[in-house]
Amino acid sequence: MRHLNYTHLLYFWTVVREGSVSAAAASLHLTPQTLSSQIKQLEAQVQGALLEKRGRNLVPTDLGRITYSYAEEIFTKGLELRSVLRGARSQGQRSVTIGVADSVPKLVTWRILAPLLQKEADFHLICHESPLQPLLAELAAHRLDLVLSTSALPQNAAIKAFSHLLGESELGFFATRQLAKSLRPHFPQSLHGAPMIVPTDRSANRRVLDEWLTSQGLAPHIVAELDDTALTKTFAQYGVGVFAAPLAIEKEIREQFVLEHVGTITDIKARFYAISTERRIKHPAVAMITERARSDLFTLA
Repeated sequence: MRHLNYTHLLYFWTVVREGSVSAAAASLHLTPQTLSSQIKQLEAQVQGALLEKRGRNLVPTDLGRITYSYAEEIFTKGLELRSVLRGARSQGQRSVTIGVADSVPKLVTWRILAPLLQKEADFHLICHESPLQPLLAELAAHRLDLVLSTSALPQNAAIKAFSHLLGESELGFFATRQLAKSLRPHFPQSLHGAPMIVPTDRSANRRVLDEWLTSQGLAPHIVAELDDTALTKTFAQYGVGVFAAPLAIEKEIREQFVLEHVGTITDIKARFYAISTERRIKHPAVAMITERARSDLFTLA
């Protein structure tokens, strides 16, 4: 193999990013038949299959993942150069695209990603939030460098990825000063019948919280079920009810939402994971946030 055909490599890179031949063909203004033929020529050149069917999805093989990682760097740098030449971005920045499961508190997300925004880090951060399953599909298609989640990769997941435990945090209950004052003396028994804001039942955090409440013989008055953690804190700020949150962000909850700590649950802990396609993290931005989260934000199990 003397020289790679970079046009064919671009076509392969686009198929992985778009998730299918038809979507890539549309973005490249080619027919699917032409695109498939060009990728077969690339496979002949590298002497191995680059793509395989997994269910309804087209995913990279082991050789494809290696090829894609280099193609990603080549063409991302090319796009960056074009932006620099147009004066759109400062020279030398490197992009990192993070998916955040909507179960991760916004303040936890900020604390995890903040190191990337320091001037000396010089990363261009792109962040997407949605339920976990769509993010895993994006990760499998290599449109994301990392997914932040409150749970590890499901055992029945259709993608090959790895869960890296960032750390864990004890849970605390928070409320307005008036409500906290009334609940604090006999916590946790005081939660029985107390107005409470909880995650919806599609959240793993809700199931864990329900199990703990049941084990304690507590039946709070559920006044609201919310997926958005920032909305939960806003509701609590206006006295709607008490809610549980990781103690790792207690300072921010107190200062930003003027809420007070009611009590701590020592029986259960909130866990946070980084899910990536790399068994050993090599991406410099991903390595930075995982190392900083473990050393500064969480206490590892």
